Amino acid sequence: MFEALFGKKKPTKKGAHEGNKVPRVKKTDKEIATERGEPYVAVLSMDVDPQNLNEGSFELDWNDKFIANLRRAGYQGKEDHDLVDQWFQNVCRNVVLETWEQDQANNPSRFQNVKPLGNGRTEHS
Repeated sequence: MFEALFGKKKPTKKGAHEGNKVPRVKKTDKEIATERGEPYVAVLSMDVDPQNLNEGSFELDWNDKFIANLRRAGYQGKEDHDLVDQWFQNVCRNVVLETWEQDQANNPSRFQNVKPLGNGRTEHS
């Protein structure tokens, strides 16, 4: 009966109807963290000067929750990037200090003056 009114139904290819669907876009880690109300910060890129390997830069990305946490922790500044820069410098400083302290623990005599006093005794300063 329906064939008489509308004609014979054409078979569809598998997936042919999917052309009308809106493609799913995968959410970024930042979007997921933001939706969950979690702080987010990530290094997007790092550049190093090939002429001077001691010079370089990092590109960071963050969300508003991360900025709110920095403000609560006492970081101050007018712009969000000022807060993130202060935080990143503190992280780098802590890495350097930890490395230096570990080096001191592993090599305690490296920065000590040792003066032999005779009779098997030495002075360490």
